Amino acid sequence: MKLSRLALLSVFALASAPSWAESVVTVYSIDGLHDGDNSWYQVQFDAFTKATGITVRYVEGGGGVVVERLAKERTNPQADVLVTAPPFIQRAAAEKLLANFNTDAASAIPDANNLYSPLVKNYLSFIYNSKLLKTAPASWQDLLDGKFKNKLQYSTPGQAADGTAVMLQAFHSFGSKDAGFAYLGKLQANNVGPSASTGKLTALVNKGEIYVANGDLQMNLAQMERNPNVKIFWPANDKGERSALAIPYVIGLVQGAPQSENGKKLINFLLSKEAQTRVSELSWGMPVRSDVTPSDEHYKAATDALEGVQSWQPNWDDVAVSLSADISRWHKVTESE
Repeated sequence: MKLSRLALLSVFALASAPSWAESVVTVYSIDGLHDGDNSWYQVQFDAFTKATGITVRYVEGGGGVVVERLAKERTNPQADVLVTAPPFIQRAAAEKLLANFNTDAASAIPDANNLYSPLVKNYLSFIYNSKLLKTAPASWQDLLDGKFKNKLQYSTPGQAADGTAVMLQAFHSFGSKDAGFAYLGKLQANNVGPSASTGKLTALVNKGEIYVANGDLQMNLAQMERNPNVKIFWPANDKGERSALAIPYVIGLVQGAPQSENGKKLINFLLSKEAQTRVSELSWGMPVRSDVTPSDEHYKAATDALEGVQSWQPNWDDVAVSLSADISRWHKVTESE
């Protein structure tokens, strides 16, 4: 889930076409599920249009960026559906950018509520160049080694969901915010610098321009087919424990959506058994429905990758409340203000 400038992937002039405006639904989404040909998004959007006659207008950006855009458009909403990741979905809810809507699948989806629902399971991950490094860095301490100076990079917390996840993972792995910030301050000596995109770091690792970067499991598995030198790892803490922050894609209906009913239809469609069954096959993600367990090789690869890695998540509402202060402190300790 990278941060990119907002990219309009399906464009048409809404204002000039009132005759068909009601057959449109606009989605503001974090990236990752529309990567490559025949992606899960593309297949589902095409199937949705075929079934309903409603065309999907898709706008892509970073996890924080799409929420910021919604906030700016509060008095004149342009989107119907939001897909982002924690803690940005909680921020959108707190800022009253989301409408009340209980999905048809709510009873089958843990953590679904009346404002938003998990859409696809996903986890923070790290990647390394397996051609240049014989083994993956075993621990967080290994990443402080001088051989990684200017050869390590992670996306910017507060802008990219995956970059924010790195900061939160440091808090967890080191046992406190103070210890996590202390570590990130030290790590900055090796960090190339801020990155507005998580996704673009994969190509840099594959080429050997950098050795290590952050990412997320779904995106990295999907990218490895095109980046053969990239492998996934999770660094261990001082107790030898490896853990991965759960950062699911989350979907919600926009408050004041111009095509609210179409938005509801699309959300229910993406959370249906039929759509959820194919998310691993098409985009390497994991379904959120408790009554769906895919049997394809991509799903097996994702579950195998997590073997021996403990998944966890914080209280996301608490994270959203303290996020601005934590980002400010991150800038201070990394001297990136």
